[in-house]
Amino acid sequence: MKAVRFFDGATVREGTLTSDTHGWRLSDDEAPAGTARLPGLITGLFTDHHVHLQLIDPAGLLGSRLGTVVDLGAEIGWISDLSDDLAERDTLTVRYAGPFLTAVGGYPSDRDWAPTGSVHQIIDADDAAAIVADLAAEGVSFLKIVGNSDAGPVLRDDLLRTLAHLAAEHRIPLVAHAEGPGQAQRVVRLGATRLAHSPFSERLTDDEIGEQAASASWISTMAIHDGEALAIVTDNVRRFFAAGGEVVYGSDMGNGPTPVDLREAEIDALRAAGIDGLDLLSTLDPADPLVPGTPLLLLPDADPNRARRLTTTDLEP
Repeated sequence: MKAVRFFDGATVREGTLTSDTHGWRLSDDEAPAGTARLPGLITGLFTDHHVHLQLIDPAGLLGSRLGTVVDLGAEIGWISDLSDDLAERDTLTVRYAGPFLTAVGGYPSDRDWAPTGSVHQIIDADDAAAIVADLAAEGVSFLKIVGNSDAGPVLRDDLLRTLAHLAAEHRIPLVAHAEGPGQAQRVVRLGATRLAHSPFSERLTDDEIGEQAASASWISTMAIHDGEALAIVTDNVRRFFAAGGEVVYGSDMGNGPTPVDLREAEIDALRAAGIDGLDLLSTLDPADPLVPGTPLLLLPDADPNRARRLTTTDLEP
């Protein structure tokens, strides 16, 4: 038995960690006086809100510090099958959007890295209704639309509004890749509720930041940038968070040589934008550590970058 501090997704609390033949169990009962304390902070496995599993070897996630990943662009049959397979092999949860929904000829339809079936080019409102109905029937957790004016045509306003209405009818959150002047504001104004990337191609005004904070959440994906784009996204995220906006951790795993695990450079980037402590832990959206059987992380000095999976040896005297 060890006395521990644990993060439940909102606050840090005192608890007790015990072990038996099945492993360990965390309770929110305070340990008896004199019980040895396990240094560090306990919490559940983290969530990466932006990954591309068709561009990596997803087996590498098994045993990682991630318990949930959100795939934002994959062929629907492939990602559905993978989700089932990984759930059977481990406690890993895969939520997914299915294919990128983009304009005819729009990004990333012309990219060599985009696997066959991972992009659907929306022709008209009827096509939008059909693909959303199909994806809803497949059990997607999100819809992913694209507004990248730097790389080709973007969805017309009327089609984007239609997709937003369809997403709402099916109770599926609408996530948007927004890139190019004015695109972050446009996609949110027309109904997107989350940006797949914190805005990096232009510095938003304070008024625009306020509008964003009231209407949408941002997935961080800051560490994929360098130079001017990194400076822009850091400034945008700092002001968005200060304005009360919700930022969630996402690495864009698969975009270049990203680790198949927690991306420590992303944690550093969030800290550089002024998000640290309990706020930083909240962006990582950890699993509830009190759920019996859930894998647990031990964070020395409460530092996510030093997190590792808890083992039974941690409970030894």
